[in-house]
Amino acid sequence: MTMRRSRGDGGLHWDEKRQRWIATANLGFDPSGKRIVRRGSGKTKTEAKNKLKEVLRDYEDGLAIAPTGYTVADAVNDWLAYGLAGRDPRTVETCTTLSQKHVIPSLGARKLRDLSAEDVDRWLAAKAQTLSTRTLQALHSCLNRSVKRAMARDKVKRNVVELCSVPQGQEGRPSKALTFTQAEAVLKAAEGSSMHAYIVVALLTGARTEELRALTWDHVFLKGQPDADPPQPPHIAVWRSVRRGGDTKTRKSRRTLALPARCVEVLWQHFEDQGWERLAAGDSWEEHGLVFSSAVGKPLDATNVRRAFRQALKDADGVNADDWTPRELRHSFVSLLSDRGVPLEEISRLVGHSGTAVTEEVYRKQIRPVIQTGAVVMDGIFKRAPER
Repeated sequence: MTMRRSRGDGGLHWDEKRQRWIATANLGFDPSGKRIVRRGSGKTKTEAKNKLKEVLRDYEDGLAIAPTGYTVADAVNDWLAYGLAGRDPRTVETCTTLSQKHVIPSLGARKLRDLSAEDVDRWLAAKAQTLSTRTLQALHSCLNRSVKRAMARDKVKRNVVELCSVPQGQEGRPSKALTFTQAEAVLKAAEGSSMHAYIVVALLTGARTEELRALTWDHVFLKGQPDADPPQPPHIAVWRSVRRGGDTKTRKSRRTLALPARCVEVLWQHFEDQGWERLAAGDSWEEHGLVFSSAVGKPLDATNVRRAFRQALKDADGVNADDWTPRELRHSFVSLLSDRGVPLEEISRLVGHSGTAVTEEVYRKQIRPVIQTGAVVMDGIFKRAPER
């Protein structure tokens, strides 16, 4: 006599449409009251049962296996939609661009459960032929965080991306600094342009472009405070940036910088010019109190500044405008001070670095070719060698 299966044991049936045997098992109900059913399919009854056993084994291990069609693209898109909540809009934009341009086109069609460490290694190796190491690190991070989120939601058993290291990529575009002659040419070429005051202040104070875009007039003291004790010269308070929350990059980045006379002069003129722009704009003007703004008072973004900067430099002698970016005015500030013998510690304080390491390794380009300190001191100790 054939024994009836126990309730919940599921069943085995032939699917005419798929031309496969389907083994099913009922595992109770989810919180919404919907029945939890797991399936395994195969060309034979045995194959279907074995597949179902594998699925049930994974389920007992705590892995509610995702649909077999769940792809890398699904995981990445899920992370972009929900895993970046609360992040800075620029971070979201960067991750979205990298994922849609590099991750999804190459790996998106791959089923997530079938993605192997070899797949990731080959993908990174191919990208290393054209991309910089830093970009490769960002791509690895996007994929890694996507798969990690999928694993936390029982879409896949493990994160194979964590097993893969980032290869060495191509050399990125090196930052550079203007020489004194080039700096003079840049300042001369910028005269009369909308970027004149911005370029002068950036080059002569070393402030970050993100700090200058957030600078407001109530943090600019063009007359100084002569009645203070001790008296204070004209200065700017670099206390804000366009970063999320308005904070500067690091704690030591909050600083108050005395203004060179040339900066004071151009900022007075810029203040007057902005007043005329406000009148010309009329009701279109948006008052944000910004020192550097658009023609209607709106904040500038990095693209605005870079485009206007290159336009201002187009006639500069000895300078190809397309080869330079606004942030390299800061590099130039550091290098020019270094070239004049200003101690590295003092330069580091001026640019708001937490230590001298970054100032030395990243920003100081125009270093004296011959370090003379040792020779000068030794000449003083041993005098001149006697003639023979």
